[in-house]
Amino acid sequence: MEVNDYASHESVKGASSLRGSQASRKWGDAEGLTEMGWWPFGKTRKLVGNDPHMRGARAWIQDLREICEKNYENPTTGQSRIREMQVEWNDAHRKGDLGDTLLQGLERRAFRLLRADEDEWIKWLDDEGFWEPGWKGGFETE
Repeated sequence: MEVNDYASHESVKGASSLRGSQASRKWGDAEGLTEMGWWPFGKTRKLVGNDPHMRGARAWIQDLREICEKNYENPTTGQSRIREMQVEWNDAHRKGDLGDTLLQGLERRAFRLLRADEDEWIKWLDDEGFWEPGWKGGFETE
């Protein structure tokens, strides 16, 4: 008996004209298998509500910080842009892309920045703790 003898496949398929890899591929197709024929891992299921493309707290805070730093010499323009961002935050919150706690944190920062004069504006921009997720704005009991 030859190594490439597919007599067992031919009897199953009844296709004596197929030889070598054609016979095994044809037989695999009949069984619903690909050419490899197996996969050792189960299918992964997509987790609902765990979208890897959802933005995290750091991304939202970083966007706010970038707008402020681009306008560090002109707080009025920066404050105008913050008001525009607040609309975006509320839209994202309504869609479920922004959680309650994160929205409150962003609003706390916006409140401080919107009320700041030129000196306070620079002070907030230079305060690294202000830009960290979890910053409470002096209200540590929340």
